[in-house]
Amino acid sequence: MPDSALLLMDVQNAIVDRFADSSTGLLERLARAARAARRAPMPVIHVRVAFRPGAPEISARNRSFAALTGNFDLDSTATQIHPALEPMDGDIVVVKKRVSAFSGSDLETILRSQGVTSLVLAGIATSGVVLSTLRQAADLDYDLTVLDDGCADADAEVHRVLTTKIFPRQAKVIDVAQWVEGIGAGD
Repeated sequence: MPDSALLLMDVQNAIVDRFADSSTGLLERLARAARAARRAPMPVIHVRVAFRPGAPEISARNRSFAALTGNFDLDSTATQIHPALEPMDGDIVVVKKRVSAFSGSDLETILRSQGVTSLVLAGIATSGVVLSTLRQAADLDYDLTVLDDGCADADAEVHRVLTTKIFPRQAKVIDVAQWVEGIGAGD
């Protein structure tokens, strides 16, 4: 599946900590998906959000990011990929500046240069990075798959509505086990 890539989005220390109650087993499922993608072989792209010291990229008018608390500097422990999904040799790490994985990052350039036309999306939160990235990727004509149990949201009902009613309009929505089986790269 050389034209596909797995995007693991916002699975970074501070965000995993904030969503711990709504993400039971999530890290294990994402690690399984990453192992399967590498065996396929398929690029594994980790997307994280981080800013320069003092966060000059954040406007006071941006309600989501202006409300961030804690240290989201580029080198902060809070913005590093969670140890359960430590990037491996060959994985790509993209730093973004907004909700979508495409906004303020070089993701599209990387995907184009790798010949990627299909994206498999997973991450935290379903109503944040997953929704925003799905919408932008659909507008960019990517073929899309969302790993429904590879996503987490603070609101279980919002997650359910997105994965059962909204996302299927633009993406195939399946669970990690089905996806791993479908690419023939199981554990």
